[in-house]
Amino acid sequence: MSIYLHFRAVAESEIRDDHTWLAAFMSEAWENDDDEYAVGIAHSINKSWGAVNDLFAAADALHTDAEESWNLPIYGGRPVPHSADADPSDPPLMLLEPAGVSQAARFLTAVSFDELWNVVGARLSDLGWARQEYLEHHRDLKEFYVQAASAGHAVVKAVWA
Repeated sequence: MSIYLHFRAVAESEIRDDHTWLAAFMSEAWENDDDEYAVGIAHSINKSWGAVNDLFAAADALHTDAEESWNLPIYGGRPVPHSADADPSDPPLMLLEPAGVSQAARFLTAVSFDELWNVVGARLSDLGWARQEYLEHHRDLKEFYVQAASAGHAVVKAVWA
């Protein structure tokens, strides 16, 4: 079974802070993921987004004086609670506001993948992914967040099973 963490950049003024509405929005975005990925407003990670977060968490060892912005690219944002009338099959959702998107973009631009890999690469390789896969996720997320931050967008995150 595949489980994806799906990211979608969107102007904050275009979204409603309502789980049912956001679930429908993200479902439509998921249907158009290839097109949205091609224009840089969407990204997704299959199954191992926790391991990608572990890669970014290595920044704690490298930058002990830095803010905890390493958690923003994957788990950053606030949960959007289900409403009483929400469909229980709707995905868990998070909303990262534009300020957090900008902070995530700054982190991803400033952090060295090679330095992160030197701290946790051996442990992460044991999980079955090669260095190249982590590098591609790092590059893709950096590109995604930099573009979203440049546009002043928020990022909605959904978990699809």
